[in-house]
Amino acid sequence: MSREPAAPGAADGARQGRSDPTAGASPPDAAASAPLGAPLPPSPGPAAPGARSSGLARIAARLLTPLRAQLTQGTSPDKLALTLGVGTACSLLPFLGFTTLLNLGVGLALRLNQPILQILNQLLGPVQLVLILGYVRLGEALWREKDSRFSVSEMIAVFRDASVGEFLSRFGWAGVHAFTAWLLTSPLLVVVVLVLTLPALRRFQSGIDRRAANPP
Repeated sequence: MSREPAAPGAADGARQGRSDPTAGASPPDAAASAPLGAPLPPSPGPAAPGARSSGLARIAARLLTPLRAQLTQGTSPDKLALTLGVGTACSLLPFLGFTTLLNLGVGLALRLNQPILQILNQLLGPVQLVLILGYVRLGEALWREKDSRFSVSEMIAVFRDASVGEFLSRFGWAGVHAFTAWLLTSPLLVVVVLVLTLPALRRFQSGIDRRAANPP
């Protein structure tokens, strides 16, 4: 009995149905497939320590760059130390959304460097939030009030969602207490920042003067 030739479609299906021995196999390793004696590709090593700059270094760079520029342009270390002291006090005002305007107004009145004031204001934003509760508690002690159930997170939520009248009715006295404490402690804060930063700025200025007198 003679066999009929298989249909082309059936033959193609049989060929397609055959499993490819290389299908599903993982790609060969570059080191294994490299010719004998050829140099192996470099393996990724650990990141260099300098590639991971800390947040503290970035913050210092943001503030030191304009300070260095002002000293190079002839601004005195005393003026810059005053700028840092006043900017720190203004940036810690315990009222959200007002520190930028306060820095702007005080800076214009005292002729302080506005970029340094605003950079300092941005950097001290988290510190401002942390100190709000401290200012409220100190103000309550000064006013001889009992500790209220004040919460910074609740204040921020009400400030964002409620009306101005509702916010003032709930946190008005807390604002009075915090402002009293801030007003009384701000002069001391300015003096502390002056004492801490003025010697460093003067040394910085001396180094700039020495490099300018003895260029490489």
